Amino acid sequence: MQTRTRRKPAGARAADLGELSKERLEDMAAAGARVVEVHRLLKKTGDNVVGEILKGQGKFYEWNHYPEGDVYDAESHSQYFYHAHAAGLRVDEHGHFHTFLRPKGMPKGIKPAPLPNLELPEDENDILSHLVGISMNELGDPTCLFTANRWVTGEVWYGADDVCAMLDCFVIDHAQPSWPTNRWISAMLRLFRPEIVALVHKRDAAVEEWKKKHPGTDVFEDRDLEITSYRLISLQDQIDKVSRAR
Repeated sequence: MQTRTRRKPAGARAADLGELSKERLEDMAAAGARVVEVHRLLKKTGDNVVGEILKGQGKFYEWNHYPEGDVYDAESHSQYFYHAHAAGLRVDEHGHFHTFLRPKGMPKGIKPAPLPNLELPEDENDILSHLVGISMNELGDPTCLFTANRWVTGEVWYGADDVCAMLDCFVIDHAQPSWPTNRWISAMLRLFRPEIVALVHKRDAAVEEWKKKHPGTDVFEDRDLEITSYRLISLQDQIDKVSRAR
């Protein structure tokens, strides 16, 4: 994941799939099959999951959210959008998806991290959490998973353990604006769940390290810290690893 010339930490270590339960591996395998099926069907007509989201949206503008107003599931309270940074600020990336979960969809008992100068939105359901970003190349294939600082995503901020507890709650279970992309992005968070867990914990470690090196600054608003963790990915490699682990 390279979008800006901002400092970023080293990539997260590989997850050990051998430590996962049989149930978790079966869930990941099923998610992998859904991802492959979406790619297969879209490829028949020369389409991909990014193009599906951009259909009917008019001219593609850098920084704008696509689709307009984001994609939001009112039952699960999951949300995502796609956008691209300015061409000069991205390398080997067309754009990326950002995924979120809102409080009404979170497990009970989860609360925002107690940060100094924390101002919560008036609407309780606006106290949302970013889960993970998914970088996409020009062909519409995923290339990288990443987490970001709070100023990047406009989230409130939840601790790593709480964010990880939210991952299984993310699902976009309706047909608009694209049933294939909704199905694909829901499956991606399950197929790569161990990697996302590692990235979220790496995110918190990167923030703590930044605090120590930059005392007196508000780390969550520091524009020099944008990407807090990242990991290059391959769909086929992940599917093969899950198959071996099973």
